Amino acid sequence: MKAVILCGGKGTRLREETEVRPKPMVQIGNRPVLWHIMKIYAAYGFKDFVICLGYKGNMIKEYFLNYEMMNNDFTIQLGNFESIQVHSNHEEADWTVTLADTGEETQTGGRVKKIEKYIDEDTFMLTYGDGVADINIKELLKFHKSHGKIGTMTAVHPPSRFGELTIEGDQVTEFTEKPQTKEGLISGGFFVLNTEFFEYLTDDDSCILEKEPLEKLAADGELMIYSNKKFWQCVDTYRELELLNNLWKNANPPWKVW
Repeated sequence: MKAVILCGGKGTRLREETEVRPKPMVQIGNRPVLWHIMKIYAAYGFKDFVICLGYKGNMIKEYFLNYEMMNNDFTIQLGNFESIQVHSNHEEADWTVTLADTGEETQTGGRVKKIEKYIDEDTFMLTYGDGVADINIKELLKFHKSHGKIGTMTAVHPPSRFGELTIEGDQVTEFTEKPQTKEGLISGGFFVLNTEFFEYLTDDDSCILEKEPLEKLAADGELMIYSNKKFWQCVDTYRELELLNNLWKNANPPWKVW
């Protein structure tokens, strides 16, 4: 089963980073956000990826073209490039990555429609290239198969941009700087979709996944939610990037399920 990752947006709210690289290549630790997302899927056995490229997509292509050299030791005889010997020791040797140009200005729905030709099973996974989560992908898939609808969307608690206050009268009894709120749910990506969903998309580059396609899917009674009460965080701002980097420095960052 393929995992499709949307990596084509411009990430304008993270301009400090995205002026020079696509947002999925912004680093947590010394690895791109995209790598962290792929590691989550791979931890549950899903290692066949389709990457939807757009803005600065060549940087993502170069990353994977150079992956073996940049993540392994190698021996090279200068003047004879065919003699390169890679001493492979990374854990991603069995990943399959399809890099698909879906247009720099294409909206999210249009990007998904353009990779339909790469989906060869009845079901596929889909998420955004800028959000990590502590999510059990196998349980998500099990839930999707149990209800028989076309789509499953993972619902998460939104990130908290401010500290949470516990108040009695006019007195603060607790102040907690938490990455997530306790109330409300939003879409956190990590979709599971049957291929019938492609019928809800158009070939128009202006097709926005989150508007008519998902709205119609919900109106037709074909969209279910998988509630994930564990950690989830997107990377929309520099503050959120700093948060994830600080968490990564700890012994057990919450999305590191591998």
